[in-house]
Amino acid sequence: MESLSVRRMVSARIPTDEAEFYLNLYHNNHDDKEHLAVVLGDVRGKPEVLVRLHSECFTGDVLGSRRCDCGEQLSFAMQQIAAQGEGVVIYLRQEGRGIGLLDKLRAYNLQDEGYDTVEANLLLGHQVDERDYTVAALILEDLGVQSVRMLTNNPLKIDTLQDLGISVTERVQVQPTVYAENANYLFTKITRMNHMFNLGFLPAPALRNENAEL
Repeated sequence: MESLSVRRMVSARIPTDEAEFYLNLYHNNHDDKEHLAVVLGDVRGKPEVLVRLHSECFTGDVLGSRRCDCGEQLSFAMQQIAAQGEGVVIYLRQEGRGIGLLDKLRAYNLQDEGYDTVEANLLLGHQVDERDYTVAALILEDLGVQSVRMLTNNPLKIDTLQDLGISVTERVQVQPTVYAENANYLFTKITRMNHMFNLGFLPAPALRNENAEL
């Protein structure tokens, strides 16, 4: 099988409330997904560039859903990069931790029945997290980034990126806002997916499915 590669197709200036970014669209040779790099400043050859690997979340990024913290994390990343004066958001088209929007919405319905986000994915026949960050590493290489300070709470992203040859010199925490609608989701991130942030409290046991055999 041909090794995975990416090709930058176009770059365009995108003024936002935070700063004027350049949006770079990449194609890869394995699927038809269009991954994106939102870049501020000249990052080529730079060490310790502030970077966010962000997986697409239509419900959170576009609709502002409170079932997750994705939209908030994306906004925070752009604000922090703007304050820094340079950095990169890599926007990966892998909705729902890689399971796609259809099964993500089905997983939401299972969560409404009392299963947590991990259990819901497993019940639908998926892995807990099916994302792949190889494209992200290749995009960072194309941009000439030497090492990164990563905006994340997910240790898997750090370990995977380092395994792919990208040096991560620091983790920058992204503290979520806790709502009634996302408390159980955030609790599950900490207790079952090893995410690193302070929730401040534990959701009531009634919010969790204690009897799931998964």
